Amino acid sequence: MTQFNGLMMRWIFCLLLALPAGLRAGDLDDSFLDGGVLRVTVKRVSENFPGQFRAATATNFSSLVLDLRFANGDKRAAHAADGFFAGEKFPLVILVNRQTSGAAGQLAAQLRADSSGIVIGGTNGMVPPDIAVTVNPELEKLFQADPFSVADEQPATTLAATNEFLPFIDHTSEAELVRKKIKDGEDIDGATASPRSEPTTPVIRDPALARAVDLLKAIAVLKQSRG
Repeated sequence: MTQFNGLMMRWIFCLLLALPAGLRAGDLDDSFLDGGVLRVTVKRVSENFPGQFRAATATNFSSLVLDLRFANGDKRAAHAADGFFAGEKFPLVILVNRQTSGAAGQLAAQLRADSSGIVIGGTNGMVPPDIAVTVNPELEKLFQADPFSVADEQPATTLAATNEFLPFIDHTSEAELVRKKIKDGEDIDGATASPRSEPTTPVIRDPALARAVDLLKAIAVLKQSRG
């Protein structure tokens, strides 16, 4: 019986190795954000990326954030995904950083070159971002794992814009200052203001992801206004 179990385990192991890389679990992770935005985090771009993407993601989303930060993959796999998003009607934002490499970097460059999406993040030599956002790598890993997390000490985030995009202005520090004054009983504009309630929707603390969601929401409002 022990010998049979051993043979069975070896057979299963060989079967898993024989599966295409795109069919193995763990390469993609998806989650919904505010406004019907679907975020797909990619750890590795495989040769079966299109099929893997279809199998792993939902279909009822209005816009997409493809998170390729810290992602890699065999460069040959990028050709399999070439043109995958071409002709899609949903707005697309691609997140990259200095650690985006291999097939992931090539995929981001392809999507940007054929105007399939807007690139946000750090410059890595493979693809120039439309909106540059530089974050400490260790902190960015924490944000990628939990975009709503709050770090006690956050290093400064450098923001820049290219290709005529305007930089995002973060007023969080100003809002925190106003809330602190209210909490301490100080008057705002000559009158004592009532304390503000905390927002019911969790705030995205991930700088790159927050800008991606803001941009996609703005695109959605613009589409609605145009009918």
